[in-house]
Order: sequence, then C-alpha cells, then structure tokens
Amino acid sequence: MKRQSFEEQRQLDWATFEATVDQLEGKHAPQEPEAFPKRFRQLCSDLSLAQHRMYGLKLCDRLNRLVIRGHRHLYRGGAHLREALLHFILRGFPQAFRADLKLFGIANAFFWIPLLTLLAGSLAEPHWGHSVLGTEMMANLESMYGDGDPISHLRQEHGSNFMMFAFYVMNNIGIDFRIFAGGILFGVGTLFFVLFNGLFFGAATAYIHEVGNPESYYTFISGHVALELLGMLVAAMAGMRLGFALLDPGRHTRKQALLHGAKRAVPLLYGAALLTFLAALVEGFWSARPFPSMTKYAVGVSWFILLTLYLTLSGRERMADET
Repeated sequence: MKRQSFEEQRQLDWATFEATVDQLEGKHAPQEPEAFPKRFRQLCSDLSLAQHRMYGLKLCDRLNRLVIRGHRHLYRGGAHLREALLHFILRGFPQAFRADLKLFGIANAFFWIPLLTLLAGSLAEPHWGHSVLGTEMMANLESMYGDGDPISHLRQEHGSNFMMFAFYVMNNIGIDFRIFAGGILFGVGTLFFVLFNGLFFGAATAYIHEVGNPESYYTFISGHVALELLGMLVAAMAGMRLGFALLDPGRHTRKQALLHGAKRAVPLLYGAALLTFLAALVEGFWSARPFPSMTKYAVGVSWFILLTLYLTLSGRERMADET
C-alpha cells in the first residue's frame, strides 16, 4: 500500500483519536471512552507500519506524538486509582449498602438482640457472662478496665500507638473476614459469628460493670466503636449476600448464583475493610490518647451522625440522574 492510500484510509481514525485526546487534556469527558484503548492499539500498529515502510519522517512524527499523548492518558495508573477509590467511597459503597439494607437489618438483629439480652441477664446473674468469657478473658478485662488505666495497659502490651494500630488492623480485619467467609456455609457461619460477637460484647460489658471501671471502658471505645461495629455488620451483609445466593439460586446454577452474589458482595466487603481500617486508625491514635471524657464522647457521637448521613445521602444524586 502506498503512503497516500494509507493516510486516506486511516485519516478518520487518527482524527477521532486526536479529538479524544484533546478532550481528555481539556478535562472533558470524551465520547465513546470505552473505544479509546482499542484505538490506541491501532494507532501504535499504524506507527509501527509507517516506520517499517518508511512513509516519511513527517507522518511518523505525527503518529508518534499522538501515541505519546494517548499513552499519557491511558496509563496514568495513579490518577485512575485515585479516581476509582474516590468514586467507590462517595458513590459505589453507599449505593451498594442501601441496595442491601434488609441484610443490614438482619445483621443488626443477630448482633444487638444477643448483646442486650446477655448484658441484662449478666447484670442480674453474673455467671451467665462468666460462662461466655472464661477465666482468661475475665482476667484480661479486669487488668485492663479495673482500677488501672486502659491506655497505660495497652502501651505496656503493644509499646507504641503504631503497634496498637497494627494489632487492631490485624485483629479486626480477621474478625470481619471470618464473618464474611462464613457466608459460604449458606449464611449460617456469618450469622453464627455475628451472634457470638454480640454475646461476647454483652458479657464483656456486664463484667466490666461488675468488677471494673465502666467509665474508662466507655471513654476508650467511644471514639472508634461506630466504625468498628459498622465494619463488622457490613462484612456480615457481604457474607449473607453469598449465603442467600446459595440458598435461593433461582433459575441459575448454584455456581452461577454464587458468582453473582460475590459480585454484589465485593463492594460491601471493600467497604467493611475500609471502615475497619479507619476504626483501627482511630483506636490506635485517638482512643489510646488521654483526652477528656466529654471530648471522646462528643467524637463518638459525631462518628455515628456522620456515618448515618454518609450512608443515607452519599451517591443519591447519581442514582437520581440515572433514573
């Protein structure tokens, strides 16, 4: 093929690609963005062909400049990652959460009903809580929330705020992962772990009221409890999404239903991990600091309000536009 025929045949595609790059450089949304990678690959092929057939320096320079400009936008991985993360936080996660709001209600019921029941029962009859905690856990709770300072106890055990943060990340994410993975047992594992955590927190709270200093307990957990509990309950939502897909596959095979359920569960699991990471950050660098009790309570209440507003309102404008 002669150079002139080659240029005439490919000119429209080059002009379209150049117009797309101009839009990207002007920070405007391009038309047909999904076709951009394919056009970029074709442009690279055209450049290689023009160089191989020696169609001239002018044409090769033009195509080379287009390739460089396209490469800059196609492979700006850091920017794409930031944009994807921001989109997930502001829209993807809260929309996924609201889409499965019934699962959130079930998770709350399996957590709070056992917690409040055992808390009330253990305050009246302490042996109920003792049977759940065991002697070793009771000793740990007494040493941490007894007459001493829980912050001093944590510093002796972990050494620094960063080490406390690292411990909480590993511990809390481990709990969330077990809750999520339990969904593969038709959701029974997920509900069991949520129920067990409710019983444990109810028994622990009652025992601290029995032998310890409740104020030191509440001031310590107040700053991060909203994030930590929400992360756990969202992980339970993701696990139940897997379990319900297996229980009721509909017209699909269980394998297909599981894949579909996993697709819906992934945003919830990512959201749970994000909340748990943030909870560990607060727990390690805020809760473990000796701030006044009222300041810690105010921060704790603020987290509950902010998370409620975030999950209720964030991403709704996008949904309204699509409808």
